[in-house]
Amino acid sequence: MAEPGTPVVFIHGLWLHATSWNPWIDHFRAAGYAPVAPGWPHEPETVELARENAQAVADIGIDDATGHFASIIAGLERPPVIIGHSFGGLITEKLLGQGIGLAGVAIDPAQIKGVLPLPLAQLRAGLPALGNPANLHRAVSLSEKEFRFGFGNTLTDEESGDLFRRWTIPSPARPLFQAAAANFVLHSEAKVDTHREDRGPLLLISGTADHTVPDVVTRSTFKQYRDSAAVTELKQFEGRGHSLTIDSGWREVADAVLAWLREQGI
Repeated sequence: MAEPGTPVVFIHGLWLHATSWNPWIDHFRAAGYAPVAPGWPHEPETVELARENAQAVADIGIDDATGHFASIIAGLERPPVIIGHSFGGLITEKLLGQGIGLAGVAIDPAQIKGVLPLPLAQLRAGLPALGNPANLHRAVSLSEKEFRFGFGNTLTDEESGDLFRRWTIPSPARPLFQAAAANFVLHSEAKVDTHREDRGPLLLISGTADHTVPDVVTRSTFKQYRDSAAVTELKQFEGRGHSLTIDSGWREVADAVLAWLREQGI
């Protein structure tokens, strides 16, 4: 087992605030870890302030965010477990590929360079940002209907609406453009070192009903690691959507992550 107080760094994805990890922080602290959930660069401290200052995070790219979290991790006393959702999952993979972190968990991770499937549901979920090229340099908000399709498609209207009102914030559109064009850009910021042998163990998690990062995308991501001898595993949650870290079933996912960490001796 890992030493008591092993750090855990939670990294959220687009359209959710860092405080959406609060239930996970309490759960992991009770399990003996030392969790933190920093925001993205320039992200205001509360959901309300983030909505009031919508363009504070405009034009932040994947490398900007990755460097930001790498700096935070460098200030910790010990290497942490890194747990990310959506684009936070992609950043988790990038950091682990750079030799940063004790282990990584990428939940519904955004598409990395080399992943080819692009399902229609994923295209529709990305349209609020990708539908207007001028959004590249802007922060974009989701409507409640857009959130329902991209995050809450497996939930009741009531639960999806509640999560929308509680956690959603404007987010930079640039990472979506970078991921969408990754396979056509030589030095894409969505590229991950999937061949590294000396990195910590990585768990990829997918929800089989996810519209924003469909299960086929996560399975394709898993295949990108086939040439690495480092531990890489995939766990699927049947019938779960992109909201699986924040909806009423979050604890099932969190407990699965804790069980996996125990299996790794972390």
